[in-house]
Formats: sequence, C-alpha cells, structure tokens
Amino acid sequence: MAKNEKTERLPLLPVRDTVIFPRMVLPLVVRDERSHEMINSALQEDKRIVVALTTDADKGDPANPDVFPVGTVGKIVKLSKGDEETVLVIQGVSRVRILKKVSTEPYATVAVEELEEVQHKGKEVDALVASLRDLFRKLVDLSPHLPPEILQFARNVEEPGPLADMMASTMNLDRMKKQEILECLDTRQRLKKLTVFLTEALDLQQMGKKIQDRVMKGIDKSQREYYLREQLKAIKKELGMDQEGPPEIQELRQRLDEKDLPEHARKAAEKEIERLASMNAMSSEYTVARTYLDWILDLPWHDTTPDDLDLERAQQILDRHHYNLEKIKKRIIEFLAVRKLNPAHKGPILCLVGPPGTGKTSLGRSIAEALGRKFVRMSLGGVKDEAEIRGHRRTYVGALPGRILQGIKKAGSNNPVFVLDEIDKVGTDFRGDPASALLEVLDPEQNFSFSDHYLELEFDLSRVIFIATANQLDPIPAALRDRMEVLELAGYTEDEKINIATRFLVPRQLAEHGLGRRLVSFHKAALRKIIREYTREAGVRNLEREISAVCRGVARQVAEGKNSRFAISRENLRDYLGNPRYLQDPAERVSVPGVATGMAWTPSGGDILFVEATSMPGRNALVLTGQLGDVMKESAQAALSYLRSRAGDLGIPEDFFKDRDVHIHVPAGAIPKDGPSAGITMLTALASLFTSRAVDSRLAMTGEITLRGSVLPVGGIKDKVLAAARSGIRRIILPKGNENDLEDIPEKVKRQVTFHLVRTMDEALELALRPNGAEKRGRKNGPPPRC
Repeated sequence: MAKNEKTERLPLLPVRDTVIFPRMVLPLVVRDERSHEMINSALQEDKRIVVALTTDADKGDPANPDVFPVGTVGKIVKLSKGDEETVLVIQGVSRVRILKKVSTEPYATVAVEELEEVQHKGKEVDALVASLRDLFRKLVDLSPHLPPEILQFARNVEEPGPLADMMASTMNLDRMKKQEILECLDTRQRLKKLTVFLTEALDLQQMGKKIQDRVMKGIDKSQREYYLREQLKAIKKELGMDQEGPPEIQELRQRLDEKDLPEHARKAAEKEIERLASMNAMSSEYTVARTYLDWILDLPWHDTTPDDLDLERAQQILDRHHYNLEKIKKRIIEFLAVRKLNPAHKGPILCLVGPPGTGKTSLGRSIAEALGRKFVRMSLGGVKDEAEIRGHRRTYVGALPGRILQGIKKAGSNNPVFVLDEIDKVGTDFRGDPASALLEVLDPEQNFSFSDHYLELEFDLSRVIFIATANQLDPIPAALRDRMEVLELAGYTEDEKINIATRFLVPRQLAEHGLGRRLVSFHKAALRKIIREYTREAGVRNLEREISAVCRGVARQVAEGKNSRFAISRENLRDYLGNPRYLQDPAERVSVPGVATGMAWTPSGGDILFVEATSMPGRNALVLTGQLGDVMKESAQAALSYLRSRAGDLGIPEDFFKDRDVHIHVPAGAIPKDGPSAGITMLTALASLFTSRAVDSRLAMTGEITLRGSVLPVGGIKDKVLAAARSGIRRIILPKGNENDLEDIPEKVKRQVTFHLVRTMDEALELALRPNGAEKRGRKNGPPPRC
C-alpha cells in the first residue's frame, strides 16, 4: 500500500447506512441543517466532500458522530433541493484515510490522505474474477430487485478492483460488509472477501426460492386433488356406486340418525351434510357448514326435563331459600297445580320488579330447583346488539346463534327456567333494538316458532319458563311489558331483614369465613343496629356485606390465636364496623317552620326527603334548587298558586307575597329528583313558612296536588312507607285514593305508624301544622283515628 504524500482538508458528510465506492454514482438524502451548510460551502469550491460511514447506525452524537477511519472522496454531480430535504448525486473518486478532525463548527472538517490500491495479476486473480462473475449472474437471476441490464454493465468492467467495487455497491449487503470491502486495499483479498459475501447471499436467495416453490407446489397439489375428487365423484355417479364419504361425514350421518329432530330440522341437516360431503376439507366454507351442523345436532329439540309436580316439596324448597315473598311463591305453586291438571299448559312469563338485593335473581334458581328443571341465566344489562338475542347470519365470519339458543344448548333441555336478568337495562344503538327482538321470545303466541338468524330454523320456546328481573318498570317498552306478568317485590321490613339475616345471611357468611356457629353468635339487637345505623336499603345486600365485615374481624382474631367465643352485641359492634353511617333523627331537620318531610320512590327502594322553604325581599320570584325535574317544578308552582289564592282562609297575611321571593330547596342536590308525589310536601312546607307553624317532626307525606286543593293518589306506597318507618316516622299522610295500597303494608308497620287518608289539602294542613302556643302537644279532640 502506497500513501499519497499530499494531505487535504475536506468537509465531512457522515452517513448511517450507505457506503460509496470509487467510480460509483449514488444518490444521498440530506435533512439536517449542518449538512446543508456544508454542501453549500463545497459547491462554492471544488464540489468535493468526504463521505464516511458512522461507527454506530443508531446511537452517538447526531451533531458530531464517530466515523470509520476509511471513507471515500466524492464529487457532487447533481443537487436537488426540496422543502425539508436535499437529494445529492455523488460520484466516488478515491479511497481516503481520515487522519483527524480539524473542526466541528459550523460543520465537520477532516484532514485526509488518499489511499492507493495494491494491484495483483495472474491466474488466481483471473479465477476469482470468473467465479465472481458467475456468482453475480446467479444472484441477478434470483433477485427481483436487480435488473438484467446490470450484467452487461459488469461485463464492461475489466479491472478486478473496480469490478469488486461495482458488485459490492450493487448488491444488498450489510453496511459492515460493504465497509470491510471499502477498507480492503489489496485487490486479491477484496475479491476473496466479496466471493464469500456473494456466496452467502446466493445461499439465502436459493433457500427462499425453495420455500416459495414448496408453497406453490402445495397449492397446485391441493387444486389437483380437488379436480381429481370431482372427476371421481362423477365417475361413481355414472356407475351407480354408493359413496359413504370420509369418516367425518359418516360420523355426522350417524349422529343425525340417532338424534330426535323435527322434520324441518332433519331435512336441513341432511341437505347440509350433502353439501359438506362435496366440499374440500381445506376450504373455509367447510368449517362454516360443519359448525352449523354441530349446532343443529347439539340443540335439545325434543329433550325435556320432567317436572316435579309435588306441591308440598316445591313449597318447602321455596321456603328454605327465601323468606316471605308469598305472592311469588303462590304464583309458582299455582303453575304447578295447573301443570298437574293439564300437562300441555305453557310456561308463564314472569317479570320480577323490585329494589336491588331483594332476591329476584336467586328466586329464579329456587324456582328451577322446585320444579326439577335446569337453570339458565342471561344478563341483559348493557346489551345493545339485536344479534345477542337472534344471532348473526352465517354470511358473517365467526357467526353464532344468539344467547337464547346458546343458553338452551347449555341447559341440555328445551324447558329450562330461563332468567333474563336486568331487562330494564337493555340499550339501543345502530346495531338494532334487543328489546324488540325479545318481543317474539316472550310472546306465548309466537315463541313456539322462534327463528334464530344463524339457524334459520324454527325452535319451540313455549316450554321454557322465562323469568325477567328489573329494578323499575318505566324503562321497559310498553309492548314488551305487556307480554309479561309483573310481580312486584317491595323492600323488606326491619323484622324481615332480621329473620333473613338469622336464617340465611349469618350462617352463609360464617361458613365462607371458616367460622363455626358455636364460635360466633349475633345478637338480634346487633343485627337491628346494623340495619338501622349501618345500612339504608330496601334489600339485604349491604346488610350481608356488613355481616361479612364483622366475620372478617372475628376471623382475624381467631387466626391470631384467640379461641374464645365471640358474641356480637350492640356494645361491641362499633369495634368491627366503626362509627354508624346513618342517624335516624328527622326531628332536628323539621324543627323550624318552612321544612316538611316527604316520601320518595327510587329504583333501590323507598326513601324520605326534606323540602325546605324560605323567603326574602325580592320581586315575587319563585326559586327552585336541588336538581328538580320539570314535573316537580310544576308541583311547586301549583302549591304556591294555591296558597296565594287561599291566603285569607289559611291565615296568611295578604301582603306577604308583595316584594318577596320564595325559595324552595330539596337537599341532596347532587341527586336528580322528579315526579308529582312531592306536591303535598312542597305545599305543606310553604304553608308552614307563611304561617310560622312548624310541621310535626315525626310526620311524613306523599301525594299529588291540584290547583283546587285536591290530593291525588301516587305509586310506590309500600316502598315509601317502609322507608319512612325505617327512618323513625310515626305518622303518615296519604291520599284517600291509596287506601287499598295499605293492604300490602306489613301488620307490624301498621301497628307502629298512624296513617291519615286525606282528600284535600285543607285536611292535610290541619294534620301537618303544629298549633301555636299551648296547643303544641295535642288537640282537644285527641289524635286522628288510626287507619
């Protein structure tokens, strides 16, 4: 190797993945500002720059990267500028060694010396050149990215060194391999290295070609087998030979013969088996047809579970799992009695409506056990796609029947107890209306021929007992509600909750926490305190949660080695549950004029609410706060109008409304409220404010009012009364039209609470407002009669 004695200073252009060889022309894309400045400087001089490969393609200082010591002096042949990048066309001139970096600002400049190649001639070099030309030809034939014209270009290069540079520049070699070729000044060694690299590349290309040929051969073989199979079928048909088909088809035919199917389902299955026998087992349609046949053959078309018609046993099972709920139990026993007299009687379609935690879902399981039937549960909460009910058509990829038939298949019988849980929470969007799809399912006149989009075969659902559960009826469409027999489950009384806790909740939680009944006991007073001060619900879900918290506390003490008997009483309950969450003292909130206690119904049961009224100087405005709905606002306006029209009769000063604003507020402002039943409460609160007479603190009321002062009946009486009783209310004003609803009130609540039935607001105000002065404790005629 000879060195040129001349040392030059040239701009440096570091590149990451490109190696430029002498005499080769390559395009380069430049994006950074420093390189743009370097290019402009080079164009003003002799257009020469040093192009060198960076030592690391991804890391290093982008402004001053490290480069390999050997690079190439290139001349800028062409320049094309864009908005964000510049394209250079550079022709390699010679190999150079980078001696040192002279400067880095405003761009990198290096001192270089030109390197001279060591030339060799002879038979060995000629043999290497011939081998390279043969390898290069084979690679061009196998590589789709190399044009055939490049072979002619290679034939025109006679010198070994330039030929190796041309081939290395053209081939898709690794950057490090190209740099190794560039740094090799000995032409013979360069030819040897390139021969090794091209041999490796050729092996990879040949291996890829073999894999591709093998794949294509497999495809051609599959098509050939398909045509031969079709010809064989035609020949056998001409000769009258019977074709049993492959083992899979024979198995399906055997299952079809053994399965008890309706005639229309059998014909559809036979037709599908014939289609399947003529298909290629590798096709996607084959899998679709096979899945369809499996569904037909797996559904329990005629598989029926016999009903256990022992009425006494059924009553015992229902009583064992559920306390009270007499209406529901009576309806199930009546169904069994009718089935006993008429076995062809269709199953009822019930809708259990009640607050959370009242046992609606578990009641379905108990009904299944009492009847001796299979149990299936389907949650409808949040379902918005009609295909969840009817299924998808087979044209869709991955199609399946709807969840109705999936549940039937899972049960293995065509007459299970099928619980449609949370039917009031079904949604609707662009995929359809599941509630409309349920119309056919829950209609006894239609569901005997229910058709699923996937099967497209009629399936008899008339033997199924459908039990829907909901927290409220309003969200259920009227057409769907009309198809169901609605049974309402009201909230439990305090005594009922204590019985449920004693018989069901406490034993279950003791077992789940590994505690024996002899080790832990709950006093009734402790359970009563949990119900009154730690829960506020119509059901028993939170009650069970609190009992579980107590059991966890006991389990910890037992695990720590304390083995004494644990008695949970009122006194030590705070040690397990902390401070009470609810305080039952409405007297403090209704101790001043302008406040009255009302009763409300919510999806989670009844509750009491307080209506507060006050007045201040203003311009005769009515201000309403507390997230009140339109109906509630109208009730407030009607109450104020009634009082203004009857001001003289009610003892309200005539000028009270002059230049004053009235503000009505219903606390718990974060909760939306609406409905007409708070009208009587709003009117009483306003009358109390205007007359300065406080309302009885133990009195609650509900009812809709009119401008003429009539009190109209409202709904949800049982839930409202139970909630009032839980809150310590002892007197309740109800509309006269709700007298029949008192029959559903438990006897113990009737003994605790005095009911006043009124037709007009005058009667209600006379009962609600406390007299002034000495008459504050009672009236001459004594308390109103108990209803």
